[in-house]
Amino acid sequence: MTENFRITRRTLLAGTAGALVAGNLATPATAAAAAAVPDGFASVNTLGQNGTTGGAGGRVVTATTSEQFLDYIDTVGALIIQVSGTITISSKQGVRPNKTVVGLGTSAVINGGGLDFYRSYNVIVRNLRFTNAEDDAVNVGQNSHHIWVDHNEFSGAVDGSVDIVRGAEYVTVSWNWFRGSDKSMLIGHSDGAASTDKGHLKVSIHHNFFDGSRQRHPRVRFGEPVHVYNNYFRANELYGVASTMDGGVLVEGNYFENVPHPILVGYGDSGPGRVVQRNNVFAGSGVPQTAGTVQEPRTFYPYSLDNPADVPRIVRAGVGVGKI
Repeated sequence: MTENFRITRRTLLAGTAGALVAGNLATPATAAAAAAVPDGFASVNTLGQNGTTGGAGGRVVTATTSEQFLDYIDTVGALIIQVSGTITISSKQGVRPNKTVVGLGTSAVINGGGLDFYRSYNVIVRNLRFTNAEDDAVNVGQNSHHIWVDHNEFSGAVDGSVDIVRGAEYVTVSWNWFRGSDKSMLIGHSDGAASTDKGHLKVSIHHNFFDGSRQRHPRVRFGEPVHVYNNYFRANELYGVASTMDGGVLVEGNYFENVPHPILVGYGDSGPGRVVQRNNVFAGSGVPQTAGTVQEPRTFYPYSLDNPADVPRIVRAGVGVGKI
């Protein structure tokens, strides 16, 4: 995430004008994808939301050009936006509330830019490949809430793949494939943001594949609880999870493979955070750091855990696009 920077008007890199396409969902698989409901924090009934339903009840449209896509995400009201083929955009483009953005098949791509959530809510993003974003691929900020990022693939972003900042909360990030990312996921953008972030930044992170990504899986400031469970960490150069600035992170049921620093309490110049770790597997990995206590996620939602020894198999079989 680039601090103190937000695109307020969309900028088109490529795409041709075309007729806006509306109609029924193309395949039963897509219909199921649109009807799916999240778990974790995005499922919690609060802040005027009964979980996260995205564009349910709205029109179903298909974007095949960048112009169509940008028009649809900027539309007021509920909308299910199917993405077909490669959509090339620039910078970070705002997504209004009550949207489902879902890729068709296995070839839907958002290239060159990313999605920005600014005081937005009730949005589902699924089954998309995000490639070569010039800033963040997905930025959830400015008190946005009830956002579900599920079954996507991320590669080549200049900054964060998924960043959750500036008072955002009730977010679930699940079944995504972070392929060789540098900065995978930042939760809390600044050591000086306690006034906006404490009591917020509630995030569930589960069944993701952090595949050769370097850092931030996630890196947390202030958020509590951040629930990191049943993820597969493989060959993460700098570290796996880092909690700083009194963040509260529960790390459970994960599989760390060849990760020198799987869990850190404090990082860089940031003050220490709190981490509870339980029932994780550390294969060829370093010793995890822990400190303090963390609020239990079960206070907010029920969940069940897969056996951590089975996590690599389960995650590899189910992660990314084409699996919904």
